[in-house]
Amino acid sequence: MSKLDRIKAPRGTFDVLGEQSAGRAALEDRARAILGGAGYQRIETPAFEATELFARGVGESTDIVSKEMYTFEDASGRSLTLRPEGTAPVCRAYIEHGMHKLRQPVRLWYLSSFFRYERAQAGRYRQFSQLGAEALGSEDPAVDAESICLLAALLGEMKVASLRLRLSSLGSLAARQEYRERLQAHLRAHADRLSEDVRARIELNPLRAFDSDHPGTGAVMESAPRLLDFLSAEDAEHFAEVRAHLDGAGVAYEIDPTLVRGLDYYTRTVFEFTSDRLGAQSGVGGGGRYDGLVEQLGGPATPGIGWATGIERILLAGVPPHAAPATVDLFVAYEPAGEGDARAQSHAPAGAFALLSEARAAGLRAQMELAGRSLKGQLGYAGALEARYVAILGAQGEAILKDMLGGGSQQTLAADTVVHAVLRGLRSLSP
Repeated sequence: MSKLDRIKAPRGTFDVLGEQSAGRAALEDRARAILGGAGYQRIETPAFEATELFARGVGESTDIVSKEMYTFEDASGRSLTLRPEGTAPVCRAYIEHGMHKLRQPVRLWYLSSFFRYERAQAGRYRQFSQLGAEALGSEDPAVDAESICLLAALLGEMKVASLRLRLSSLGSLAARQEYRERLQAHLRAHADRLSEDVRARIELNPLRAFDSDHPGTGAVMESAPRLLDFLSAEDAEHFAEVRAHLDGAGVAYEIDPTLVRGLDYYTRTVFEFTSDRLGAQSGVGGGGRYDGLVEQLGGPATPGIGWATGIERILLAGVPPHAAPATVDLFVAYEPAGEGDARAQSHAPAGAFALLSEARAAGLRAQMELAGRSLKGQLGYAGALEARYVAILGAQGEAILKDMLGGGSQQTLAADTVVHAVLRGLRSLSP
C-alpha cells in the first residue's frame, strides 16, 4: 500500500496510545475521588441524542447548534446528533428517569467523548473528551460555590499552571430582559462597526458580542452597558453569597462583567478557569447555573448548576503525572524446542500457558513469552519488564524459578508448585 493509499484518522480526531493513557487514567482517578467524595455519582448518556434536545436546550443561535453539530438522519428518518456538550443530555436523563423524586440536589458527573465541527488546533479537537459535573435541584448559592471549588481542586491536583478564575453573574432570565434591550440598542447604534456574526445575533443573542475577537466589535463593547449593573436585588444577593462562600474557602477569583459563556441556558452564576499556558485559547473549563433548562426540556421547574473541562486541555496546561511501570510478578519462559518443525519450535508449549493462567487466577501479575525469542532473549525481555520472578519451564515438568530482583538466586522445583513459591516470596517482601 502506498503512502497515498493509507487510511488516516479524520482531521480533528486523535488516537490515545498506551504511553499517553497514564495522564487520562490519573485524571479519572482524581475526579472519582474528588467528586465521589462530595456525593457525585457517575452517569453515562448516549453518544447521540435527538437533535431537538440541543436545538431547544443549548439554543439555535449558538455556534454549537448553528455551525458545529454532527447531525444525521437514521433509517427511520429521525434527526440525531452526536452530543456536542453534556449538560442537556444529563438534564434529559434527570427528567426521563424521574430524578426529581430523589433527595435533592442530585449530583452527577461524567467523563465521555463529545463532537463538534470546529477548527482543529492544539487542545481543541472535533472529537474530544470532557469531564463534567452537574448538581440539580437546589438554588442555594453554596451549591454554586461547591461546584466551583470542586473544579478548582481537580485542576489544582492536576497541577494546571497559571490558573485564573473569572467569575460573573448573568442574572435570572426574567430580570435581565431590561439589560438585553439596552444592549441591543447599543449594538444597533454601532451596527456599522460590528462583525457580520454579531450583527446577525443582535435580536437572538446579543450577549455573545462580548465573546467576539473582531476589532471593531471589541471597540464597541468597551462602552457597552454591563449586566452586573442591572442585576435585580435578588440576583445581586445570590452573587454576593457565592463570592462570600468562595472567600471563605480561600478560592481566588476575578470578577469579569464581560464573561457570558457560549450557551443560551446559563443564568445567574457563570465562571471560567483559564491558563496562560494555553495561549490565546486559554479556557481550561467552566460553567454556570442553568435554572430554567430542565423546565425548558419538558421537566418540572428545577434549578441546576454544572461545569465541564476538557481532558486534552488539562493535560496540555498541567504537569503530566509520572507513570510508574506496571509491575510483573512472574514471567513464564521456556526452552525453545531443539528439533522438528521450525514453526513449532517458536510456539509456546501448553505447560507454559497453563502456568500463566494459574498465576493470573491466583492474583499474580503475570506475562509469558509469545514472540518465539531464544531463552537469552526471553530473559532480556523479562529484565526490561523488571519482572520479579522468571520461571523457565523444562520439558519434563520441572521449572527453574529465578528471583530477578533478589540477587539472581534460583531454585529447581516442580512446575505445579511455582505459583505457591512466588506467592510465598512476595509475602515475605510485604512489610
